[in-house]
Amino acid sequence: MLINWIKNAMPRGIYGRAALILVLPVVTLQLLVSVVFIQRHFDGVTKSMTNAMAIELRFLEAQVNEAPNLDTAKVDLSKVTNGLELKTSLPASLMLSRDIKPFWDLTGNKVISNLRDQVPGVLRVSLQERRVVTLWLDTELGPMEVSFNRNRVSASNPHQLLVIMIVMGAVMTTIAYFFLRNQLRPITRMATAASDYGKGRFTTFNPTGALEVRAAGMAFLDMRNRLERQTQSRTMMLSGVSHDLRTPLTRMRLGLSMLEGEDVGPLIKDVDEMQHLLDGFLDFARSDAADLLEPTDPAALLHNLIEDAKRSQLHLTVGDHAPIGTIAVMRPQAIRRALDNLVGNALRYGGTARISLSITERSVRFTVEDDGPGIPADQREEATRPFVRLDPSRNQDRGSGVGLGLSIVSDIARTHGGVLRLGDSEDLGGLKADLVLAR
Repeated sequence: MLINWIKNAMPRGIYGRAALILVLPVVTLQLLVSVVFIQRHFDGVTKSMTNAMAIELRFLEAQVNEAPNLDTAKVDLSKVTNGLELKTSLPASLMLSRDIKPFWDLTGNKVISNLRDQVPGVLRVSLQERRVVTLWLDTELGPMEVSFNRNRVSASNPHQLLVIMIVMGAVMTTIAYFFLRNQLRPITRMATAASDYGKGRFTTFNPTGALEVRAAGMAFLDMRNRLERQTQSRTMMLSGVSHDLRTPLTRMRLGLSMLEGEDVGPLIKDVDEMQHLLDGFLDFARSDAADLLEPTDPAALLHNLIEDAKRSQLHLTVGDHAPIGTIAVMRPQAIRRALDNLVGNALRYGGTARISLSITERSVRFTVEDDGPGIPADQREEATRPFVRLDPSRNQDRGSGVGLGLSIVSDIARTHGGVLRLGDSEDLGGLKADLVLAR
């Protein structure tokens, strides 16, 4: 329980943890020095000074007790106090009911306890005034009030060392924090560049800082360049294969169209199926070689999709959606391709589809629902993988595909720093696909 509480209380950011690493040792060292060294030092000095003062107080007490009457005692006290720098009042006009010590007085308790130990006749001690100590002695002629300077029983201004330690500790911690921040800034820039690259944004990044940080930055740049080259190579390969196969497929279709017979129709259908497969491969290759980021109105994008569906006489309805006018940075062509895939899948495996849109400060959510058979919960993660067709869960008699539709949508979502979530539609009873994009 304690470990979990400490983990939850720890700062999450690197700057907060760096500040904790700086401040915690400084504060711990100051507390250790204050308790172990300063307190013991001032306790020893205070004890020595109060012992010397106790001798004078016992001498005053003896002078009063030896006097035959009050007048004689006053005369004797006046002779003695001038040399000892003491102020006395006999008998005392007013005596406190208890000792007084301010909470900020670091050596007050030691002064009071030492005076009581060395001078048994001490009745009350008052440290209310910062520079004066007032105490009452029990004598045979009644309580006697004695006042003297505070610096005679304790070191003057014992808090100065603490103040100097705290101020200098704060100053040095601040300076160290600025130096450390300059060392941490390249790490945060690299984290930002990596996060932007995960969202499909190519952020300029130059490795700076310490040697280890520069090495990590160079490794990140090498990794990003390799991924870019791999993506380009895959796109060029699939595009080339698809382009090269279009010509023989076109010749085959033209040749089959000139023939007659019962077997011609199925053969032409096979050629069309092969053409459809090639288009799917090419679309998958273009999913991460997408258009540039630009300010886009998601509601306007949804409106255009609905208008196209009406012209095509598709059974697509609109649910709750945000009004036109909210701008988000995204790739409009890629998002449109993803929505077309989701709507196409919904209408292929269901009779009716519904699309809705919600926009928050941090995300844009497109939701496509249908009344089809849906996808079992244990197969939804597999359904987003390339070239996966879930025949048992989806009615493949209504259409054919290569198993790339949901994979393309998932890739587009990841390039926008988002995710594709599959679930069950509560209203239509079929599949519910949430395309969540980071703003």
